[in-house]
Amino acid sequence: MQIKPQTVEAVLFFNDGGVCKEMLYPEFEAMLDGVVSMLEFADQQMRVAYVLVNARLQIRAAVFFYLDFNEDGSADSGWNIPLRSLAERTGRGPDLGAGPIRLACRSQCPVSWHQMHLWDPDLTPGKNHFVMLRDRIKRNQLGLLVEEEAPQAVPTERLQMVAEDTWYAPDAARQAATRRTEQLEKEQRLKAAQLIKQQRLRIASLEQMREADLAKLRDLAAQQQATLQSEITRLRGQLLEHEQQTVNLRAKLAEQAEGFQKTREEMSQQLRAVEQNSRDEADAARARFNTELQVQVAAAVAEYKEQIAIRDVELAYRNELDAQLQEEIEALQKQVGVLAEQSGDRVLERLSRIGVVFMAYHPGAGHLTIALQDMARYQENPLAYAAAKCAVSEEQYGKWVQHYQQPTCVASLSTGERCNMPLDKVDSPARFVIGESNCCARHRSQDRLRTGS
Repeated sequence: MQIKPQTVEAVLFFNDGGVCKEMLYPEFEAMLDGVVSMLEFADQQMRVAYVLVNARLQIRAAVFFYLDFNEDGSADSGWNIPLRSLAERTGRGPDLGAGPIRLACRSQCPVSWHQMHLWDPDLTPGKNHFVMLRDRIKRNQLGLLVEEEAPQAVPTERLQMVAEDTWYAPDAARQAATRRTEQLEKEQRLKAAQLIKQQRLRIASLEQMREADLAKLRDLAAQQQATLQSEITRLRGQLLEHEQQTVNLRAKLAEQAEGFQKTREEMSQQLRAVEQNSRDEADAARARFNTELQVQVAAAVAEYKEQIAIRDVELAYRNELDAQLQEEIEALQKQVGVLAEQSGDRVLERLSRIGVVFMAYHPGAGHLTIALQDMARYQENPLAYAAAKCAVSEEQYGKWVQHYQQPTCVASLSTGERCNMPLDKVDSPARFVIGESNCCARHRSQDRLRTGS
């Protein structure tokens, strides 16, 4: 069974160089549904053309629209343009081989609210988008089924008998010339119509661009005018304010100048009056000062004379007192000489001469007879003198005296208190051993362990 070709929907993408990609409409729908992503179009707004192609690879309708792509290459999910409806309802366009096509673009859109999403094709020679579409479809890179051109059979019921006078063939050259002339006229008319249509589209596109530019310029001019008007209003307000301030300042300055002049005159009068009064007051003050000065000088002289008399009396009394003190000093010096003769050493020596013996008692040493020549050493350190008599050191003798007076253990407990355990008294300092004689048995053993003996 032979598959018959039919009208096919295709979508072609444009970039600055022309057609960059083409696909069938089912593929385009899959892309819109997010099944397929176009990474090469990521984060771009592409110009796209929807076309209807007949079985002879001829374009019958075209819709030029924009399509936005996300950063991941997926198509904008909010895109929704009824391409088929626009292709059916739109007006006529140029002839691309199968008669005038149905064309929907920005300058020719049957639905006004979709106009902003459409774009106008370029008709510049060398960059004509219609020519690009026609040539790309003719290449048939989409693999469309093509219908071969074949002579059409005329049904018998449509056959008619011509007049007899036309049975014979007319002049062939004349008929050929007539046909060529008609064909040329027809081609010229078609070309003229197509050219007019293209120019109208171009004019409409340029007019629309001009209107858009004019609208932008009007908006910009209006904004600038509003800005300038507000600036002028502000500057006028500032100017009026400054003028008012200037008037106020001038009035205030004049008032202050007048006040200063009056004040100056008053101050001049007061100054003259003060100068006159000052001269009178200065003369009176000078007279009062001289009088008071003389009185004060006289009083000071009298006071100083009185003080001098008092000082003279005091000086005489002091001289008399000095004489008495000198006499007392001489008497005391005599007494000191007498007492010096009767000093301690002399007394001891005198006592020794008359047979007096000096004795002292110390524990362990008993009663010691102290020679006169040892009195100084004994007075300096009696404990050391007694220890020497007992043939022991001063430390041992001191420890023994403590033991002799209180025979208890002198070791310290863990609480810091003294042991105070009663001990046997050692009567002789020579037999006293520090750390043993003055400690109990327990502390003597601990002391041995510490010393390692």
